[in-house]
Amino acid sequence: MTMNLILQGPPERPAHLAHIAAIADPARTVTIRADALRAEDVDASDRVRAAVALAAFPAGVDATFIAAGRTLADFRLVAMDMDSTLITIECIDEIADMQGLKAQVAAITEAAMRGELDFAASLTQRVALLEGLDAEALERVYEERLRLSPGAEAMLAGVQAAGMKTLLVSGGFTFFTERLQQRLGLDYAHANVLEVRAGKLTGKVVGGIVDALEKKRTVERVCADLGITPRQAIVMGDGANDLQMMGIAGLSVAFRAKPVVRAQADVALNFSGLDALLTILAES
Repeated sequence: MTMNLILQGPPERPAHLAHIAAIADPARTVTIRADALRAEDVDASDRVRAAVALAAFPAGVDATFIAAGRTLADFRLVAMDMDSTLITIECIDEIADMQGLKAQVAAITEAAMRGELDFAASLTQRVALLEGLDAEALERVYEERLRLSPGAEAMLAGVQAAGMKTLLVSGGFTFFTERLQQRLGLDYAHANVLEVRAGKLTGKVVGGIVDALEKKRTVERVCADLGITPRQAIVMGDGANDLQMMGIAGLSVAFRAKPVVRAQADVALNFSGLDALLTILAES
């Protein structure tokens, strides 16, 4: 099978891109920018993919094999995880920091994202540790610690300009997804609701938990609402609880993700920003 190979890496080291491209023996190469190159009509066998990955990762280069001619026009929806994907932090870990429990909660979060713990059970356990915390801590996390991931705004501008709809689906909390939806002009958002009474967190979630299955169902529901199939969706995530929704997508993108997620995704962005998606799906 022949495909295109998109390489994106440090702009000060363009020779690395050419060297890695040569491993795939392309029919031709096209320089997109100082930090991006397209190798066309390459061998996409498992052997070549492994050799490219072996050279690219230590060099800080993202390597994406993709069928020639695929563009944003092939898709109608971008669905994104929130924590450590659209934004740089895990909100629950930062909330826990206000309770003096960040290390304890972060360890559970990390294990859940690696797929070592059941997500719903781990979320229940982590939220319980927040009981009694002043709800104003959520605002502090949003204002003081929440940052968009590199390239997030450029990526969203690009897909929105292409007429695509956007979905933020998160195992995190509506306090953050609702603010990001309004701030970024996202079309859909779905997350967990933290229970608050008398200005304090109760340590419970209201209603069902947005776990891996619910994330998948949310993508399916939004696609049905748009009159499209999940194969017309791009789905981005970083943790094991994103794998089910990524698995039904037309293109799955692992962003600075856990190894189990990188191994199963169509695209793995380990070094580039989220806007690297635009380069991968740009018209030739």
